[in-house]
Amino acid sequence: MAAEAPAKLSLQHLSHSFGTFRALEDVNLDIKPGEFVCILGASGCGKSTLFNAVSGLLNVSSGKILLDGRDIAGRPGEVGYMLQKDLLLPWRTVLGNITLGASLTRGATKADRAHAAELAVHYGLGDYLRHFPRALSGGMRQRVALMRTIAAGRDLMLLDEPFGALDSQTRIGMQQWLLQIWKELSRTVMFVTHDVDEAIFLADRIVVMLPKPGRVGWIVDVPIERPRAMDCLTSPAFVAIKREIMAMLYSQATLHGVPAAMVSA
Repeated sequence: MAAEAPAKLSLQHLSHSFGTFRALEDVNLDIKPGEFVCILGASGCGKSTLFNAVSGLLNVSSGKILLDGRDIAGRPGEVGYMLQKDLLLPWRTVLGNITLGASLTRGATKADRAHAAELAVHYGLGDYLRHFPRALSGGMRQRVALMRTIAAGRDLMLLDEPFGALDSQTRIGMQQWLLQIWKELSRTVMFVTHDVDEAIFLADRIVVMLPKPGRVGWIVDVPIERPRAMDCLTSPAFVAIKREIMAMLYSQATLHGVPAAMVSA
């Protein structure tokens, strides 16, 4: 039997406190190269704290963060990171925003701009390269922000609820678009969401986090064949996984005295 590939990302006994508040508690997680993992949980369960730690923006209290076996704790710039807000610079064009990472670190070269333009054309942004953000819809702005993250060239991408502010129709289109990009570029993705349907539709595995302190409660495999079309949302496998996850969330909500109606679907 062939040996399993080493983890792309390995979180080992990760804990963090803000003063007396324990935000993360003994988080352990291995993510394989090319895997799409969704981090699912209610507000306050430590999802954003976890991402800030992996991105190097937060020095954790204890534990290790290994990327390809290298400890990257406290080292920004090792991974791609996209927030829910697109944070596009209004005075830069679409092309200028996509090449922002190179511009800030070493100065964008002609090759950087050519590569960014090639990415944009391939993924449907070619007609907008000279547009400014004010001329773009919310969905289009998120496409540009994702292209900027991809153009940074990092194998691991952290996507923190990137579609949370979009309307449902735009959100579905963005999910399908993201899966196309992920398949073609073979990146490793950690995707934060509080939406159960979104997590099941996108992920290979779902990490269900529990709050106070934030910790890994369960890890759920999603054995739904790829590529995934929208009709899989009503398939027996999808419904069964959703029922399993909702039962987990409901049990925790009941334990913490949260009304059942407030458990996110």
